[in-house]
Amino acid sequence: MAFSNKFFDRVEKKTNVGKDTILSLAKKLQENDLKNEGSLREVIHTLSQLTGRNVSKEQEDKIVSAVVNDKVPKNIDKMI
Repeated sequence: MAFSNKFFDRVEKKTNVGKDTILSLAKKLQENDLKNEGSLREVIHTLSQLTGRNVSKEQEDKIVSAVVNDKVPKNIDKMI
């Protein structure tokens, strides 16, 4: 899936996380098994720190459940 610079600009505007950081994190995601709860929680913590947003234990559990059970929307571009 290829993302346009416009997509990265919108993400950066909302999160203050630059394209290079996003691409670096994406590479890390590709190298890890996201069905592995430990790896997924590590990614959630990294994103939380990058964006300066707190993720409660309840929110983290919901995210993990959604990813592990393939309930993540396929068209992320429309969410941003």
